[in-house]
Amino acid sequence: MSYGDGAETDYLTARGRDWPSVRQFNVFLANRVGGLLDTVRRFEQANLRIVSLSVINSADCAVIRMVFSDPERATEILESAGIAYTESDLLVVKMPDDPQPILQICKALLVGEINIHYTYPILIGVGPSGSTALALYVEDHEAACVTLMREGFTIFTDSDLID
Repeated sequence: MSYGDGAETDYLTARGRDWPSVRQFNVFLANRVGGLLDTVRRFEQANLRIVSLSVINSADCAVIRMVFSDPERATEILESAGIAYTESDLLVVKMPDDPQPILQICKALLVGEINIHYTYPILIGVGPSGSTALALYVEDHEAACVTLMREGFTIFTDSDLID
């Protein structure tokens, strides 16, 4: 891709970028008894593994942040059910073999002056060795990725979550 006057512009979406990430689905549900159960049941009945889950609740609606073992199948299920959702990119970082692994990740991101908006654990072992991992939504995905890799951290992608 080239930039500047007269340069042809190639439009890329976030999926066209080449830094490692994991797709997070932000599912919007009415705050009703059984709403989460119905949603989770759709995926589990289709043998789609929920890798991570976080619920942000309010009086009238909830946002369910979900990571799946197969994001393409998750998209199909959400769309066929007519469930409102958006997607965003997460960094999924292998927890370092350290007595204070989260502190090490936070310190590395501080060095890069990168804000963490939220984080939650990945519920399964990730990658070939079944490592523990932490999902991070950060202010600057690309800078965070470069910073963490430079500091020796392992970053996982969607393909590392496949059963």
